[in-house]
Amino acid sequence: MQVTETLSEGLKREFRVVVPASELDAKMTAALNELKERVVINGFRPGKVPVQYLKRLYGRATMVDVIDATVREANNQIVGERGYKLAADPKITLPQDKDAIDRLIAGTADLNYTLAVEIVPPIALADFKAITLTKLTCEVEEAEVEEALARLAEQNRPFAPRPPGGKAEKGDRVVISYVGTINGEPFEGGRGEDVAVQLGSGVFIPEFEDQLIGAAAGESRTLRITFPAHYVDGALAGKEADFAVTVKSVEAPGAVTLDDAFAKTLGLESMAKLREAVRDRLAREHAAMSRQKLKRALLDELDRLHQFDPPPTLVEAEFEQIWNSVLQELESKHKTFADENTTEEKARAEYRAIAERRVRLGLVLAEIGEKNNITVSEEELNRALMEHVRLFPGHERRVWDYYRQNPQALAGLRAPIFEEKVVDFLLELASVTEQRVARAELYKDDDGAA
Repeated sequence: MQVTETLSEGLKREFRVVVPASELDAKMTAALNELKERVVINGFRPGKVPVQYLKRLYGRATMVDVIDATVREANNQIVGERGYKLAADPKITLPQDKDAIDRLIAGTADLNYTLAVEIVPPIALADFKAITLTKLTCEVEEAEVEEALARLAEQNRPFAPRPPGGKAEKGDRVVISYVGTINGEPFEGGRGEDVAVQLGSGVFIPEFEDQLIGAAAGESRTLRITFPAHYVDGALAGKEADFAVTVKSVEAPGAVTLDDAFAKTLGLESMAKLREAVRDRLAREHAAMSRQKLKRALLDELDRLHQFDPPPTLVEAEFEQIWNSVLQELESKHKTFADENTTEEKARAEYRAIAERRVRLGLVLAEIGEKNNITVSEEELNRALMEHVRLFPGHERRVWDYYRQNPQALAGLRAPIFEEKVVDFLLELASVTEQRVARAELYKDDDGAA
């Protein structure tokens, strides 16, 4: 086999590979010799079929298999000898001319093809012990607990019917049936029966809820509303609609006493236990936010310490995924880039930079994991899969089988576990100082960026 490098540009490499016809013929003969031990042909004893006879019967099909195996072996050898890590599947260009293909399969021409690859650049890892980070922490204040309990009370407030003729007020719950029309024609999603609406909650369009204030049980009203310009259903955005509404009942909110009886309605034995549960939940939320911010600071440091050009193919794939999500979100909200105070050109540049960062960090984390033997065990993966399966009650077996039969889907569960393990490894090495802050400081500027 003769290998000639024809391109070395950035992370792109290209090779011209020539495998002599004699080598292919030897491989085909070896394959046919193996075949003759298994094949059964009338007129010949087992294992006694002449190779030349098999060649006439199976020569072309066997040569195709030999060429395929030879290309794979050659590619693996080229990549392995040079220590390359590939950013994407290699591109193989075989002869396209019919006569050339026929000669190759007939064994009268050399295998001559081009191998093009894009490689991952060598990554020189930084000294992680030199990284210094500040971990923001926050104690649960009594005022937070009281606020959370007040929200629980509001969410679980009882409602009682108003006296006959009682008018609905803001905060009341009304049960209604309605039929919506646009230009006299009903539209999809414009009908509802026995729908409970708490006035002022914003579950419905505010204009709709406001026009029900003052209504009494048994009353019918026609409401005229204009759907917002950025309404989630684009077919209705900006349009005027009439709703024929019948009010079935009007209920006023009652008072809630935060006591043991209230706690028992939530499945806890006492108010003390409820208060403890609320405090624990808030503490977990603070810990999660603290971890999120610490991880983000660590990733910022990794990005700063490992500046290199990531493989364009990986960046382009990541960018396309991000960009498609951005366009879908804009479309769902019926917005334009101008509505977001930007232009498509600026947005593209911004999201491409995000894509480059994500790819670069992904490669760095993978390199750290490989160099330090960080892996995800089957037990850890199965535990994550079980937790995911529980999100689909009634379909557990189908979801389990889907992931077990789709390696790419399973890799999607493995990736975040691996990332968290690498982050834990790095945090053990880095110098981390805790800083106690107020809740507002801990949650400030939380935009969810990676």
